[in-house]
Amino acid sequence: MMTETNPQRGGRWPVWALAVVLYPFAAGAAAVNLFFLGLMSQVIGLRVLSTSEAIIGGLILGVPFAWITGRWIRGLIDEAEDGQ
Repeated sequence: MMTETNPQRGGRWPVWALAVVLYPFAAGAAAVNLFFLGLMSQVIGLRVLSTSEAIIGGLILGVPFAWITGRWIRGLIDEAEDGQ
């Protein structure tokens, strides 16, 4: 039974689905940040990360970052739905 105070949540996006949708953005952001971190690491004498190393690192780090972002977005959606 659907009431205004207790709406059914039949069309909810699970966290894993949100993470899949957000993965390209998370992986891209991680790759860009790793590349710039590599550039800044020259100051302390470390070698610069190549573009391909940054991309591979971004693909790997994109998985946990997408999951974390999916959980955050799911929480925001739940909070917005509870406030109706």
